[in-house]
Amino acid sequence: MAVPVEEAIAALSTFSLEDDQPEVQGPAVWISTERGATQSPIEYTDVSAYRLSLSEDTKALNQLNSLIQEGKEMASVLYTYRSCVKALPQLPDSMKQSQADLYLETYQVLDLEMSRLREIQRWQASAASKLAADMQRFSRPERRINGPTITHLWSMLKLLDVLVQLDHLKNAKASIPNDFSWYKRTFTQVSVQWQDTDSMREELDDLQIFLSTRWAILLNLHVEMFRVNNVEDILQVLIVFAVESLELDFALLFPERHILLRVLPVLVVLATSSEKDSESLYKRVKINRLINIFKNDPVIPAFPDLHLSPAAILKELAMYFQKFSTQTRLLTLPSPHELPPREAQDYQRHYLIINHIGAIRSEHDDFTIRFALSLNQLLLLKSSDSADVEWCKEVKGNMYDMVVEGFQLLSRWTARIWEQCAWKFSRPCKVSVPMESYEASGSFSDYEKVVRYNYSAEERKGLVELVSYIKSIGSMMQRCDTLVADALWETIHAEVQDFVQNTLATMLRTTFRKKKDLSRILSDMRTLSADWMANTSRPESDLQPLQHGGEESRGTFFHPRPVAPTSAQVHCLQFLIYEVVSGGNLRKPGGLFGNSGSEIPVNDLKQLETFFYKLSFFLHVLDYTVTVATLTDLGFLWFREFYLESSRVIQFPIECSLPWMLVDHVLDSQNAGLLESILMPFDIYNDSAQQALVVLKQRFLYDEIEAEVDHCFDIFVSKLCDNIFTYYKSWAASELLDPSFLFALDNGEKYSIQPMRFTALLKMTRVKLLGRTIDLRSLIAERMNKVFRENLEFLFDRFESQDLCCIVELEKLLDVLKHAHELLSKDLLMDAFNLMLSEMQENISLVSYSSRLASQIWMEMRNDFLPNFILCNTTQRFVRSSKVPSVPVQRPSVPSAKPNFYCGTQIATLEPMITGLQEALPKSIGLLPFDGGVTGCMRLVRENLNWGSKPELKSEVLRGIKEIGSVLYWMGLLDIVLREVDTTHFMQTAPWLGLIPGVDGQILQGQDCGDSPVVTLFKSATAAIVSNPGCLDPTSFHTLSKQAEAAVNLLCKANMNTGSVLEYALAFTSAALDKYCSKWSAAPKTGFLDITTSKDFYRIFSGLQIGHLEESVQLPPNNHEILGDSVAWGGCTIIYLLGQQLHFELFDFSYQVLNVAEVEVAALIQTHKNPHLAQGWESLLEAMKKARRLNNHVFSMLKARCPLEDKVACAIKQSGAPLHRIKFENTVSAFETLPQKGV
Repeated sequence: MAVPVEEAIAALSTFSLEDDQPEVQGPAVWISTERGATQSPIEYTDVSAYRLSLSEDTKALNQLNSLIQEGKEMASVLYTYRSCVKALPQLPDSMKQSQADLYLETYQVLDLEMSRLREIQRWQASAASKLAADMQRFSRPERRINGPTITHLWSMLKLLDVLVQLDHLKNAKASIPNDFSWYKRTFTQVSVQWQDTDSMREELDDLQIFLSTRWAILLNLHVEMFRVNNVEDILQVLIVFAVESLELDFALLFPERHILLRVLPVLVVLATSSEKDSESLYKRVKINRLINIFKNDPVIPAFPDLHLSPAAILKELAMYFQKFSTQTRLLTLPSPHELPPREAQDYQRHYLIINHIGAIRSEHDDFTIRFALSLNQLLLLKSSDSADVEWCKEVKGNMYDMVVEGFQLLSRWTARIWEQCAWKFSRPCKVSVPMESYEASGSFSDYEKVVRYNYSAEERKGLVELVSYIKSIGSMMQRCDTLVADALWETIHAEVQDFVQNTLATMLRTTFRKKKDLSRILSDMRTLSADWMANTSRPESDLQPLQHGGEESRGTFFHPRPVAPTSAQVHCLQFLIYEVVSGGNLRKPGGLFGNSGSEIPVNDLKQLETFFYKLSFFLHVLDYTVTVATLTDLGFLWFREFYLESSRVIQFPIECSLPWMLVDHVLDSQNAGLLESILMPFDIYNDSAQQALVVLKQRFLYDEIEAEVDHCFDIFVSKLCDNIFTYYKSWAASELLDPSFLFALDNGEKYSIQPMRFTALLKMTRVKLLGRTIDLRSLIAERMNKVFRENLEFLFDRFESQDLCCIVELEKLLDVLKHAHELLSKDLLMDAFNLMLSEMQENISLVSYSSRLASQIWMEMRNDFLPNFILCNTTQRFVRSSKVPSVPVQRPSVPSAKPNFYCGTQIATLEPMITGLQEALPKSIGLLPFDGGVTGCMRLVRENLNWGSKPELKSEVLRGIKEIGSVLYWMGLLDIVLREVDTTHFMQTAPWLGLIPGVDGQILQGQDCGDSPVVTLFKSATAAIVSNPGCLDPTSFHTLSKQAEAAVNLLCKANMNTGSVLEYALAFTSAALDKYCSKWSAAPKTGFLDITTSKDFYRIFSGLQIGHLEESVQLPPNNHEILGDSVAWGGCTIIYLLGQQLHFELFDFSYQVLNVAEVEVAALIQTHKNPHLAQGWESLLEAMKKARRLNNHVFSMLKARCPLEDKVACAIKQSGAPLHRIKFENTVSAFETLPQKGV
């Protein structure tokens, strides 16, 4: 069944193609399929229907328009002309015999280029002849034809402007005469064998004269103008029209104003070089008016990188026009390079945008608000079924006024950019640039002096702002073109009808009642433009009785219709108004609307003048799209053909390209206000590419633009991502700073981050660039994923190149990076941070059992931490001892990066060493006697423990025991942290599993021994779904429920009893000691306790400990600063696990010395002697007491965590895995029972 068209259209209208992409780029590439309304699409063939005797004027007008179009193409050829000589190959000496062939090939290549120059020569001669003939037609004393019309005057001015530009280009292009000289030389070589070359030589000589003569086109035009009769009248009319248009700001678009400024000095030279009285011009136009115009605009844009100066043109043309050389007042005007410093400063304030950006910003904001308000009112009007006629007219009239004001703003702003560029080109940079900007050669091209180093940072900022304002206003107006079209057409229709039906009717009844000639003209105006079909009052035929009867008529009411006048109607209306005012007299004194000698009242003249100027605006408003495109075209900022030729380079680097300079300035300035405008300068590339293909019609220019855009956009994305990454890293780091730290700082505000507007750029999915649509969001996301991975790689490389202490720095930097990822992920779709972290740690594979970080930590602990760090038991810290001769560790060098990237067991080794110390012990060591006192005991210990022959062995054993103690203590600290994690995990999962904590750290099931709450939830959800009659497959839901229950038991309950890493370490240590238990803990042969001949480990450690303590009280560096408290932890742990704790506490040498010291002190107190020992053992005894307290603390901890009575705690499976200890003796914390000093 086919869907009706109306329903299909209605359905399509419900779809929305809009998204949340912000408008931070200019309008798209313009597509125009027909000629604009400012030119008649039918070449004014409908003018003859109005019977105004303008056939000759129309024919000449169409001829001039064709010449203008051809001339623009000629100018494009000259402007884009590049030297062919530079590309010619040079033959080596070995190929001199092929020189004739080279000349022939060169001639054929150059002949193609010279044919274009010959075509320009022939065209300019024809155009000058036709323009002169056209001017002479209207300068005859007896007037035989009507005209010229205002449109005709504009065509004359435009054609003259094209001729001036061609002459200027011919003078400026040095490559043209160079190529011609090569062409002439090759012609001389190859034409030797030709016959009848006289005509070719004559044509060649004419071309040489044309190319070598400065201002040859103007000189030829002057000859053609004054060949038959003088054309002073039409020249003076053109000058008066140009002067009045400039003074009254008659031109709506800036190109028209620039045309007037370019042709005015040439018109003055031509008018004053007449054979007749040259001073007649100044009777109609005062010379002061001309001087003021030339002074107000000393620099005029001509081409993107070429400018004209009225003063320079006048001075140079004075050498070719002798009559004009007497105009001293005009010739004394200074050229731009001749301006005095004070005047130059005044002009600079006028031309530079930064001096006007404040006013421009206010105009932009005010216009944007008012345009949006008018647009909303228009939408409200369209949505209402019945609206008041007056309100409807007011809303549409306001919309028309806003469009005209928008065109005026765009024209004024774009003209400012043109004129600032022309001023910069006329005033190259002369001051020295920063030293870091110098190239290797230390020299700069002329283009660098006028562009790269001629714009300060503030000027670049102002230019970026103005470009963004132009593009944003243009985009805003372009988006609503179809919406405002009817309103504009109705308003123009109403303006025209009100004038011809009301204003002219009043004039016919009053001012022109008895003036038949003028009345006829006014009637013609009404005839050709009045819309009587929309009139609800009487037609024109009913108006005659009113004119003779004297009856006052009210204003005619007509219904608004979107029927705008054609270009031919506007053309004719302007001509008729001009006829009314001037009376068809070209020699009329004064200006176009000057009242000198006119019989028309001032009020009526003002009305005619107002409507006359409105008519020229109508055409641009009707040609809405083309007008917006013209006013927002900034492609001229890229072109640099003249400077490419003068600098003798193929192309300039992108640092000299003004569009990229603006983008780069926004990136480097970190200006949040400019950030959303960063894509606007890329529209300059769009405009320049459009000009290269459509206007200049040169593919090689487009290829150069495309290559630069590709390169610049890659750099732009890279630098933008760096800025985004830096900003989010800084933002994350500032948020992670301790607030109390910031509060305590006096300058805490320097750590705050200014907000940047990256959000709009992160939403850009359609960036329009040279006809392509680029997803900037995906490019940024791809780049940011890469940058985050590079940052992670750098952090791990940095950690691998430093010691284990940098784990704190790594943790903080990873926290900052992770928080930056969280902040950026709110605006950008990125890979998960954990995924990137796993990739960089190289543990994402199923066969990866150890991460990069864990491997590095293990390597650092084995190679650096255990050998070079000592334990301070009091502060529970490991510190690097400055006294320990560090064991060298091989590490890679610290990697360099961008600033934004910152934000086996020892027991097996000990076994042979312990054996060596056992062999060095004496066969028998008894208990220390009490009668010798402390001194005797220490002397006896030194005699028995004579390990002086093996000092290296002794130090190696101590270092090995110290590393074992460091590992165990570190495991204890790690166990504390993991228990906190387990507690948090239990608190999160226990309520769902129905578990409660029991005594002795056990985990018990709740009172209800049924299913856990989460399983109950699965079952109830399954039952509810299955009970629903709409459930088609209950079995699958039951299967899903069973799988969920199994997953809960597997993933949650299995992880509740994770055990203790310290107990694992002790279990593994006990298992390792079992291999050496027979050597380190031998059973006594007699079955009784062996006191004197034992060589068990406790006896070895006892000797090592007392030697260690004795050395620790000597002069620094002492042993304690080298080994720390880890020796006690390692030795006591081995003793405890070997079951030798009681033996150690009974027979330890230092303990026996302490007992002897106590007895000795008690005996001295009883004899009333000084209890303080005089032998100097105080420091050693104090060290022994500290060692005993530390040993007691270690044994207490070991009893609590690994009681020997509960063998399950130390049991190990055959596979080597320890068994989990389900219950253990809960003792008081060992740290709370640590003996204090003096107790």
